[in-house]
Amino acid sequence: MPTTLWSYPSQHYVGSDGRRMQGDKDYLGATPSWVIWQVLQRYTREGDRVLDPFCGSGTTLDVCADLGRQGKGFDLAPARDDILQGDARHLPLPDASVDCIFMDPPYASHIAYSEAEDCIGRLDGAEYLDAMDDAIAEAHRVLRDRRYIAIYVSDSWKKRKGTEPGSGSGTFLPIGFELWARLMKRFKGIDIICIERRNSKLDRGNWRRAAEDGNFFLRGFNYLLLAKKEEVARTERRERAPR
Repeated sequence: MPTTLWSYPSQHYVGSDGRRMQGDKDYLGATPSWVIWQVLQRYTREGDRVLDPFCGSGTTLDVCADLGRQGKGFDLAPARDDILQGDARHLPLPDASVDCIFMDPPYASHIAYSEAEDCIGRLDGAEYLDAMDDAIAEAHRVLRDRRYIAIYVSDSWKKRKGTEPGSGSGTFLPIGFELWARLMKRFKGIDIICIERRNSKLDRGNWRRAAEDGNFFLRGFNYLLLAKKEEVARTERRERAPR
């Protein structure tokens, strides 16, 4: 895709062997394989090591296998045998050991991914952002210099309990902006992509009526945050800076 606005006919794509690449269609919040394919085609080469620290249903591993990349996935609650149990904030990997990182983290506490008390998907507000800051710091540690990270995420809005119908009263968390700011503390920004959400719920009459009656917005797009690790350049800039 040559623009920063991505709209696609399907969340999935047909792989090199003719199979439909879609991960687990029954997994809540599964990442569109088409988005992962776009990222890996642009920012990786055959044989590269690709990490997904929020591996979910394993879609990243499937796309890696299709494109000849070495995929490694971690999740607090692994959904299949080739996903390793692990926390994105504390990865059992050496420093500078992967070539690309793709993250599709929880969008605050909208989906209950696991019963683990330390699951980021159980957090909201400052606690959620602090946890994601730790995950981004860990990503920076394990990523090789001059390689790329992509974060696929959506903002969050939650209705406040006990409010008047139609008041539009709720809690909005601009996750995309917040995570971008945290990325920029450690990485060089490459770009921000707006991806139209192919969610059938957005077209359902009851969902649209609820949004109109409640005076709130349905989430219509996701961010794809793209950044690059440039430790050498940062060190050189510090050394050249006037004292």
